[in-house]
Amino acid sequence: MNQMIVREWLFFPIAPCDAAEPWQLGFQDAATPMMQGIIDLHHDIFFFLILILVFVSWILVRALWHFHYKKNPIPLRIVHGTTIEIIRTIFPSIILMFIAIPSFALLYSMDEVVVDPAITIKAIGHQWYRSAPLHEGDLSATKCLIK
Repeated sequence: MNQMIVREWLFFPIAPCDAAEPWQLGFQDAATPMMQGIIDLHHDIFFFLILILVFVSWILVRALWHFHYKKNPIPLRIVHGTTIEIIRTIFPSIILMFIAIPSFALLYSMDEVVVDPAITIKAIGHQWYRSAPLHEGDLSATKCLIK
């Protein structure tokens, strides 16, 4: 009984934390504004993906319906369609621009320098019997390889 109370007391702070669940379909709750931006970008891109999927499926079903071999035994030959070619070229580029604008905004916001980092990591790489400490602002790795 006492062990059960101690276990609940020790692991109780873990319970409200967000963690992945089995068969989870979405993202975990965002802990930073950057992750919230990534999730929002994912949802925006997924919206365009669904629109494209519905449109292409509609075109495919319409083509299968109208050009069935029993309805149209002698197919007509269509040589040129300037209007559809222009639409087919311009429309995807507009969709890509709608995707690129928030993507670049998120990418440039990730590049902002943190003024006072909470943690600094120093990595040391060992290769070919040389040690090269790598951390921000230090070029000793390149100095070591140039010598």
